[in-house]
Amino acid sequence: MPDTHGQTIHVLDPATVNQIAAGEVVERPASVVKELVENAIDAGARTIRIDLTSVQGGISGIRVTDDGCGMSAADAELAFAPHATSKIAALDDLFRIRTLGFRGEALASIAAVAKVTLITKPRESAAVAGTRLVVTGGVLKERQETGAPEGTSVVVEELFFNTPARKKFQKNLNTELARIHGILEGLCLAHPQVSFRFYHNNREQLVTDRTAQPLDTIARIFGNECARELIPVSADLPFMRISGFVSRPSLSRRDHDRILVSINDRYVSTPSVTAAVKDGYGTLLSRDRFPVAFLFLAIDTRLVDVNVHPAKKEVRLSKEKEIGEAVRDAVHAALSKFDLIPEVVVPHPQNRELAGAENTVALTPPGVAEPALPYGSGAAGLPATAVPASGAPVPALFIEPTHTGTVSTDHRLRQTELASGVPPVTAVMPALEVIGQVGGIYILAAAADGELIIIDQHAAHERIFYEQVSRSMAGRHVQELLVPVIIHRPPKEAAILRDLIPVLAQEGVMIEEFGTGSFLVRAVPAVMGKIEGPEMIDDLVGDLLGGDPARPVSDRERITRIIACRGAIKAGTVCTHEQCQRIVDQLRSTQNPFTCPHGRPTMVRFSRAKLDEMFRRT
Repeated sequence: MPDTHGQTIHVLDPATVNQIAAGEVVERPASVVKELVENAIDAGARTIRIDLTSVQGGISGIRVTDDGCGMSAADAELAFAPHATSKIAALDDLFRIRTLGFRGEALASIAAVAKVTLITKPRESAAVAGTRLVVTGGVLKERQETGAPEGTSVVVEELFFNTPARKKFQKNLNTELARIHGILEGLCLAHPQVSFRFYHNNREQLVTDRTAQPLDTIARIFGNECARELIPVSADLPFMRISGFVSRPSLSRRDHDRILVSINDRYVSTPSVTAAVKDGYGTLLSRDRFPVAFLFLAIDTRLVDVNVHPAKKEVRLSKEKEIGEAVRDAVHAALSKFDLIPEVVVPHPQNRELAGAENTVALTPPGVAEPALPYGSGAAGLPATAVPASGAPVPALFIEPTHTGTVSTDHRLRQTELASGVPPVTAVMPALEVIGQVGGIYILAAAADGELIIIDQHAAHERIFYEQVSRSMAGRHVQELLVPVIIHRPPKEAAILRDLIPVLAQEGVMIEEFGTGSFLVRAVPAVMGKIEGPEMIDDLVGDLLGGDPARPVSDRERITRIIACRGAIKAGTVCTHEQCQRIVDQLRSTQNPFTCPHGRPTMVRFSRAKLDEMFRRT
């Protein structure tokens, strides 16, 4: 029956149907790796090797080799037919799925958009030779016997050769590598009994050993430091068994990218379970921090629908509320059994030598003490010099009793004062006189017309820092670290960070590779002062991985915002009256003093009329 445009309905040809199906299953190279590795796991492989080749910044070939059960010649050819599978036979089997694959789409979809060479030989087969098939664009080109070890090897080349539009939308090499690492990390954790080997251009990227202890695999991928901060979680319910590990509150992140959940040995995205893990911490973590967690859930298959996503990335749970509550309670119970006091490593005091006329005096940093007077440059009543037992005069800087937090705050304020200057006469923010501080978070100030202004201390200083960093894009002053900081990243984040090194360098963060998964931070922007640890880089990578797609910004802008956030005075920092006034004056010098870089307000006002109304004086 013709439609309103005069075109008739017709059945699509098989080649077009296969390419449409391939578009749902094979989105990018990582999709190919996922499907082939899952097939190898379903085949009972004990060792799986993934070899990736790239030329001119693009992935040119993917090879996945396993020592699984292999296939006969007839099964190998049938495996390329759409919806041909050995894992289910009837509709009811969809409710008892234990394998990773079940639709029979993977090889057919991959072969529809690439050149695929498959070599296979059944395990413990009496046959001498194996089978070699070459399928290009969904068409069988070659079939022959060949010498082969037991198991299966699949080589995928010329991916998307017949769908140039999809090939054009692929990301750069390191981004695609990060996606592949993300897939493999989940598969390695869900299947610690399998040894994985991943190589890129013959360079080792990820290696795990067969083990019965998932913690061994966690340590291999994410490092021993992460593994030491984990505590075990376990619970048994009539419909579910929970096992795994969660981190102590001292190990947390700005994103939930490292809450990895496996359901029935399938690594999936489960927002409800992720939220339940965070809920299990209660008040142990602030609202904007997320724990590290590796959970393995064994759930009655009748309660899990895995057939809801083309790439099987998500599952639907029929008892979602009960499962979420069980995960929350298990996490809470695990945390309540352990000592959660974080261990602090205090560095040894370093002596600083001052050369005098006759003697060289070694000085150690003073102990923590409350200031005798409010801290400020040139505070009245403080001696300019003092004489130690040796008789050599020492600058007051080294003997003045000060609160360490006050000194740190003063250092940060000096950093942002360098370029602030005097507030212009045309400043959009009125001149304010500081009244005091509340809770180390809010600054109370009064305007000339009697208005009460409440300023968010961190948001204000973050705005000041942000504008300074933004203004100094060209010719940024870089501060080289006396002792470079070594950071260790799991493979997925290492790939992302490797791609960001040039962008970070433009922002004054100088990083270079220092072995597999390790990086050396040699310099930071001068406005940041010293870097106190790898947390800033952790937050940076996490933010870039989990950016808000609804409000996209460039990598450079994200980096600038994070540098500003990390360098700004934190909420909860007690400041002196003089320091509060300096924050207010610096904020007044900015072009946009009313919001932080993330859009939160820096201040709110209460007019004199509003105050009178609140106290019923009108």
